[in-house]
Amino acid sequence: MKFGIDRLLADPALRKPLEGKRVALVAHPASVTDGLVHSLDALIASGLRVTSAFGPQHGLKGDKQDNMVETADELDPTYGIPVFSLYGEVRRPSGQMMSTADVFLFDLQDLGCRIYTFVTTLLYLLEAAHGTGKAVWVLDRPNPAGRPVEGTTLLPGWESFVGAGPMPMRHGMTLGEMGAWFVEHFKLDVDYRVITMEGWTPESGPGFGWPESRIWINPSPNAASLNMARAYAGTVMIEGATVSEGRGTTRPLEVLFGAPDVDAKAVLAEMRSFAPQWMEGCAIRECWFEPTFHKHAKSLCSALMIHAEGAFYDHNAFRPWRLQALALKAIRRLYPDYPLWRDFPYEYVFDKLAIDVINGGPALREWVDDLAASPADLDAVVGPDETAWVEERRRFLLY
Repeated sequence: MKFGIDRLLADPALRKPLEGKRVALVAHPASVTDGLVHSLDALIASGLRVTSAFGPQHGLKGDKQDNMVETADELDPTYGIPVFSLYGEVRRPSGQMMSTADVFLFDLQDLGCRIYTFVTTLLYLLEAAHGTGKAVWVLDRPNPAGRPVEGTTLLPGWESFVGAGPMPMRHGMTLGEMGAWFVEHFKLDVDYRVITMEGWTPESGPGFGWPESRIWINPSPNAASLNMARAYAGTVMIEGATVSEGRGTTRPLEVLFGAPDVDAKAVLAEMRSFAPQWMEGCAIRECWFEPTFHKHAKSLCSALMIHAEGAFYDHNAFRPWRLQALALKAIRRLYPDYPLWRDFPYEYVFDKLAIDVINGGPALREWVDDLAASPADLDAVVGPDETAWVEERRRFLLY
């Protein structure tokens, strides 16, 4: 199969509209061709006039480890073109940045999750191009989490850099498809097009979204595997909790939690007792880790590891958002007074709890904290949102 970048490079007819135009590229370390050539190098080698580049959160090089660690603008040492940071002094492209090109090629590998900020960067680029005559092309890449939909819809007034619009946590779209939804939903006047993939089959195993023929390259420092990409729509919620998501270990965001003062074995038993139907489609393994940095650094943590991979993985049964909700609920039921929610500035939101920013509203936290709330109560909240999104996105699907 071919990603958008590979089709653009292979087909002169696709590149023809770019002749004589100033071209910008939005990219990160996973923006590579099927031969592992970085898209910036490949596009310049193809003869296109690339006049600037943009890096999203974590930078064009992908070297910034944590959230709210900014990247500065720089000059590319090889090509002498400006490399603008969209996670530094600004997160929205400025007019001066937009003046450096006529066509903006957006080539970011995504994880298929609303909170993963590359989707918001796409919206901000489209909004910056609105009414200017500038063109935005998405060079489409797979959604490694596939087509399933899960999570509550972001509520009005909860928009943020991790909440681009009223979609669920796990949206089941590619960025090319999402860009088309953005253009229609926000009524944007943009010359928008998608260079589609060839041969992407998100409903087929064993990859169910990620083609077996392509190796995994981290799109961000903590997105280290396909297992992480599948689990992320759930495990990202731990960023709003005091327990560890595994940062400072070799398998971040592949655990349901880790903490020195929580008994993982007891939590797992409580999860199986409370809502075993939410634990399907993966294996959950007790483990231990000692983070070298971040939460609980240098402390031995009791933890639960997710394995949404190999023979344990059932694509249609695995529901990471509910699985993570269940783990948080089990902790709350076993430790009613545990200080579970982390109160700190999260992605430039200073007046709301991080767990609520992550979920685009307070419903998940309120369900966890209500000791009388049942699994059916959460399903009653989230189910209609999921059904509505499946219908909303239908006409934008390209594959």
